[in-house]
Amino acid sequence: MPHEPNSKALLTHAAGAVVFLGLSIAPAAYAQQTVVPDAAPAAGGSGSTPGVIVLPTVDVVANPAPAGLPAPYAGGQVAKGGSLGLLGTKSVMDSPFSTSSYTSELIEDQQGRTAADTLINDSSVRLTTGSNGFDDSFQIRGFSVSSTDVGLNGLYGLLSSNRAQAQYIERIELLRGPGALINGIAPGGSIGGGINIITKRAGDLPLTRLTPTFMSDGNFGIQADVSRRYGANNEWGVRFNGLYRDGEASIKDGNLRSGLAALGLDYRGERLRWSADAIFQRDDTKNFRPQLTLSPTIAYIPSPPSSRGNWFPGTKLRQQDSTIATRAEYDVTDWMTAYAAVGYRDGWNDQTFPDSRPGGADALGNFRVTNAYYDSFSKTVSGTVGANFRFDTLGVGHTLNIGYSGLQQEAGNAYIASAITYPSNIYNPSPLPPITAPRTDPRRASVTEFSSLALADTLSFFNDRVLLTGGVRFQNVVVNSYSTTTGERTSRYDADATTPVFGLVVKPWQNVSLYTNYAQGLTRGQIVGAGYRNVGEVLAPYKSEQYEAGVRVDWGSITTSASVFQISRPNAIRTGDNDLAYDGEQRNRGLELSAFGEPLPGLRALASVTFLKPELTNPSDPAERGNDAQGVPDRTFSGALDWDVPGVPGLALNGRVIYTSGAYLNTANTLRFDGWTRVDFGARYRTEIGNKPVTLRASLENAFGADYWLTTGNFVTVGSPRTLLVSASFDF
Repeated sequence: MPHEPNSKALLTHAAGAVVFLGLSIAPAAYAQQTVVPDAAPAAGGSGSTPGVIVLPTVDVVANPAPAGLPAPYAGGQVAKGGSLGLLGTKSVMDSPFSTSSYTSELIEDQQGRTAADTLINDSSVRLTTGSNGFDDSFQIRGFSVSSTDVGLNGLYGLLSSNRAQAQYIERIELLRGPGALINGIAPGGSIGGGINIITKRAGDLPLTRLTPTFMSDGNFGIQADVSRRYGANNEWGVRFNGLYRDGEASIKDGNLRSGLAALGLDYRGERLRWSADAIFQRDDTKNFRPQLTLSPTIAYIPSPPSSRGNWFPGTKLRQQDSTIATRAEYDVTDWMTAYAAVGYRDGWNDQTFPDSRPGGADALGNFRVTNAYYDSFSKTVSGTVGANFRFDTLGVGHTLNIGYSGLQQEAGNAYIASAITYPSNIYNPSPLPPITAPRTDPRRASVTEFSSLALADTLSFFNDRVLLTGGVRFQNVVVNSYSTTTGERTSRYDADATTPVFGLVVKPWQNVSLYTNYAQGLTRGQIVGAGYRNVGEVLAPYKSEQYEAGVRVDWGSITTSASVFQISRPNAIRTGDNDLAYDGEQRNRGLELSAFGEPLPGLRALASVTFLKPELTNPSDPAERGNDAQGVPDRTFSGALDWDVPGVPGLALNGRVIYTSGAYLNTANTLRFDGWTRVDFGARYRTEIGNKPVTLRASLENAFGADYWLTTGNFVTVGSPRTLLVSASFDF
């Protein structure tokens, strides 16, 4: 008779092994574990061991998807779906929007330090700042997305205003296009797309991992990752991630010192799910990656200086952020789930902030440098509450969602400039001018309040072959601006709008998904940063809209997609008086093609290409009508491969190519930056030392040492230099 598992031992731990339904899973050093049967009575046969049944080998994924998250797709680098905020969690094939969800496995294997290091795997995303700069700023579909607009578990304003460290990230969810209906209004006014960070939770197996790291030219660090689950059913979870690193990184004579502590708690009950996060992050940087402006009237664009150089020697930057957030979901009935989340963040930046004023650098790299203290702070409370309902009417399925979201953010700054300027050059920089005025504490510059109420319903027809989503969000934006000198209020915006969203998914076959969407959004106007005459001013709120259509095909182990889109919004320019202002409309039309998965056993792939036309449709200068917007490339490509070497268990090689075409310096389209290509290589080896799993990793980013400009049109910097990354993860 076949062996029947003991029903009293469905899941137990014994002698370091997990026993499930009579099968023992022994810990191993590799990404997969082999299931073998426990000894059991059986009829023996020729060549058989008495009392033992020999079963076929079964592979079980050692690190399954954390509870509540969609499982990884083939290859483990991208998840099968992700959160769409108000609309709930959806698979890629059921989403009416263009989304991707990158896993912690991809982050670790590519040795990402921040979320930005992973997001560049997508051609629709480009960094506009280099590593070790003031922050990680992005372009998504040709529109700026600041680091302040990266969400934390669906809430805006709670992550560091500079960068999201990789150590506490379980998933990076990327939404291409406006996402106001999904998560409400982004604090920084981003409309090109949205980025949401899902934090790590304790898995079912205990974890104690230490990872020493090295980054050239002399930055050493140590990471800790510890998690446990408790309770009769493992319902309580605790996970801690810590980081400390110090030393010279990507800037000559610079120093980057970082500290991070992230604690994640969670409870998984029959009806109640609860989680909480506490994150502390501190960075101290000497000589951070510089930015400057180029004069829009120069005869030609100067060659980029060395990527390890610093044309503002002597800069300093201190950043600190503290966040606490909690979320709860409760299944009131089988057809209704209520949820609520709230968080608070307190952050500040102290920096020595030089600038190329007045006029910017010329074609030979000459400029006049000013120096300044530009210190700032922000305090944010962000929250949401809502419910979703699942029911049928006349054979039509409904997923009805109603939610309220709100955010209040107080921000302040202190800008103290030097009284004199020095002549300098990007290839032979001068010391920074002294600042003779006393440094002052930042004072309140703005108070922003967002509130919105949203209602959306997804109707399903023909066994979910047709999914129709309709929704509306009422949004209100109130921004009060204050003088940092007198404390008096200088302006007030109070705008509201009711904006619709529409999405349709049609699956003519189970593995083919056709989708289209239309979305409008109300966006807070941009807060003008340092480098402009009207620094601190808050520009007026505005509306944006998107049209999109696409097709996805799941071939079993690889998914391909193609989409066309159009996004429009007011165009931001630098005026002749050095003010940041709106001028007409920027309309981005594009085509995106992508593929991800495991096309061959042991070969994992990510590839995408974007073609974009960033057109100025109604500028104040009629001669510029139809020109490209400044700082937006028209072609981008990202491709990565990860390959298990046959015959060498545990060894894998990987590589990545990132290409970005040129972009215009000015709206007149008379000056264009050169395109650039960056190539990365890497390897990892999983083994055991003293019966403990160990993973060794090495990566060489920008392997050929390319020097190139990164630009937003208003500011330029240089890309990161050739960088060696080495790490060793030890599990105890």
